[in-house]
Amino acid sequence: MPIATPEIYNEMLDRAKEGKFAYPAINVTSTQTLHAALRGFAEAESDGIVQISTGGAEFLGGQYSKDMVSGAVALAEFAHIVAKKYPVNVALHTDHCPKDKLDGYVRPLLAVSRERVQRGENPLFQSHMWDGSAETLKDNLAIGQELLAEAAAAKIILEVEITPTGGEEDGVTHEINDELYTTVEDAVRTAEALGLGDKGRYLLAASFGNVHGVYKPGNVVLRPELLKDLQEGVAEKFDKPAGSRPFDFVFHGGSGSTEQEIATALDNGVVKMNLDTDTQYAFTRPVAAHMFSNYDGVLKVDGEVGNKKVYDPRSWGKAAEKGMADRVQVACANLRSTGTRLK
Repeated sequence: MPIATPEIYNEMLDRAKEGKFAYPAINVTSTQTLHAALRGFAEAESDGIVQISTGGAEFLGGQYSKDMVSGAVALAEFAHIVAKKYPVNVALHTDHCPKDKLDGYVRPLLAVSRERVQRGENPLFQSHMWDGSAETLKDNLAIGQELLAEAAAAKIILEVEITPTGGEEDGVTHEINDELYTTVEDAVRTAEALGLGDKGRYLLAASFGNVHGVYKPGNVVLRPELLKDLQEGVAEKFDKPAGSRPFDFVFHGGSGSTEQEIATALDNGVVKMNLDTDTQYAFTRPVAAHMFSNYDGVLKVDGEVGNKKVYDPRSWGKAAEKGMADRVQVACANLRSTGTRLK
């Protein structure tokens, strides 16, 4: 199917929230990892989200110029072509963008989509993330207001992160401490500044102990039940019906989470969960196996010529794509999105 239109993307998110499931948001850094994500979604019969971080966009821009905008636009245009061959709806998203990279990444991409919309076309990306978690909440929300208005004008959904997520993501690092938990006051201030859909739709990455990257059980304490407190606190403050869930939440730093933690997050309004670390490993592990198993074929050892069939990138690339696609299917199952694709 074509890349999701703004209307389809909104319908996807509405269905996820109502059905208490979430879409895996898979970070990609190449055409091959893009195909792996699309394949995983298709085989799970799940719609999904593909996203490009600032580091991923820089890598896509090539090591000569490392231009983030060129890299992101090029992969997005490629995705608009190849996604038509997969029987699922997929939204394109840009991942964590801190303040010092807004002018070199999100703002130029918003301009690209604005020009497309003005020509009567759909935006290039369906959502963008503003990561102001390193800023004061006041400054974070002030920039969020500006970006939300620009995004809404281009039929794009904004994602905001209002409090820190621990660990490291593309050079942005936060300590693992008690600040990793969003308060009801933080959530209320967010709703006051960004509205509850009246100023444009946004996704909210609230913190409930999340940590980016790999961590062993016991190193962090996830409290996904906190999301319920945030929903109820904001609903009460803004006179919403009891039991309503005003926010569309995003789950960051999900590697190593238990099934119960994920289930609790879904029940409390999570509609999108980011996956990067686990899918990176799933892509690379088959490549490592191939290289170790074909050592004397991929290298020209002792003056020999090697074996072109095993050092051809297609030979190990196919295994890498399958490994990552399989992991995407597992994510769909964990997030209850398997079999939920829009027809």
